[in-house]
Amino acid sequence: MKTLNTLIAAMAVCAAGLTTAAQADDNFASLTYGQTSDKVRKSGLLQRNTDGLNADGIIGKDSTWGARLGKINDQGRYYLTYDNVSGDHGGVKLRQENLLGSYDLFLPVGDTTKLFGGGSLGMTKLTQDSPGASRDTDYGYAVGLQAGVIQEVTDNTSVELGYRYLRSNAATEISAHGGPKEGTLRLTSSAQTYLAATYKF
Repeated sequence: MKTLNTLIAAMAVCAAGLTTAAQADDNFASLTYGQTSDKVRKSGLLQRNTDGLNADGIIGKDSTWGARLGKINDQGRYYLTYDNVSGDHGGVKLRQENLLGSYDLFLPVGDTTKLFGGGSLGMTKLTQDSPGASRDTDYGYAVGLQAGVIQEVTDNTSVELGYRYLRSNAATEISAHGGPKEGTLRLTSSAQTYLAATYKF
């Protein structure tokens, strides 16, 4: 929890500083849709109790929805993102929620097209909500990189194709209702390909 509070405080300070330094930038909002695949590590105990479980398949190319809000100019943008994805496999169900602060730099490749690349820092909430099991939730850090291409449609609207890779350490436990602990699932990384529609105002 101390790590979580530190991350939230750092994001708040950065957001406040950036807002003060860039009052002339335009606001923007986006809706995103994509697919996420997670790398999830099973504990030794869970490996023994669920030998046939493919942990990487719990969230594998599952639909991901998100929303972003931030500031943008000709050189780059900074923004907050919330997105969530859930999946199940072998009787185990996980939900991943990300809250991220990000910064991207732009590289124009035409009058209405530009490439972008940047970094993200924030937190991940991982929830295990499997049928017949006790619900368990954990928070961890999220840090990673993103890149892609933006195509302007009008002066105020654009579409975007992007890819984001995150590292995390969120972990949840699995145990039957009223039963002993069966083991732990630890999220190590996630990869997301997404489309975004953006409105600048």
